[in-house]
Amino acid sequence: MASPDGVVPGNIYLFRHGETEWSLTGQHTGTTDLPLLPEGEAAAKELAGVLRSHRFERVLVSPLQRAKRTAELAGLGDFEVEPLLREWDYGAYEGITTKQISAELGHPWEVFVDGVKPGVTPGETIHDVADRAQQVLDKIWPDLERGDVALFGHGHALRVLTATYLKVDPCFGQQLVLDAGSMSVLTHHRSTRCLGMYNLSPWRLLSD
Repeated sequence: MASPDGVVPGNIYLFRHGETEWSLTGQHTGTTDLPLLPEGEAAAKELAGVLRSHRFERVLVSPLQRAKRTAELAGLGDFEVEPLLREWDYGAYEGITTKQISAELGHPWEVFVDGVKPGVTPGETIHDVADRAQQVLDKIWPDLERGDVALFGHGHALRVLTATYLKVDPCFGQQLVLDAGSMSVLTHHRSTRCLGMYNLSPWRLLSD
């Protein structure tokens, strides 16, 4: 049962999908449904060694194939597809690098601060992404009363979800690093929501 201060026993495990062609080149990959590179598949398989004996009450996965394939190779194929875990809709900045966007605008661009503009898709504001993150947290909260939950998703959206979980401004996600193929844990200390660990790669987890 959740305590009166809203703390639950379970932890939230966050998994960013493995490497894709565009994550390697730094191109913004929101709605584009790219497969994992061989390196991304190898990293996901290494996660299986870390998670072999871990039990999750629930596993939710973005509908995009890079996240679903990561979950499958990590040994968590019995998952639910959750559209709310999709990546930020970058609108006109889909497939474009930060360097290219900055050159177009004439100043350094940061998605958490400057946002995106409409393109083939309308794009999302940071508050749109944070609203989706809160809906995910609301959905899994009853499961956390029984144990841990795993979420497989994407770099920017999971960074916003982390800030939302911590109850800070979603722009705090700008100060977090989340590499492809990494694992993180959102936990709590007494009544305070905390980062248990963040942005750990499979090889680091296996060596510890």
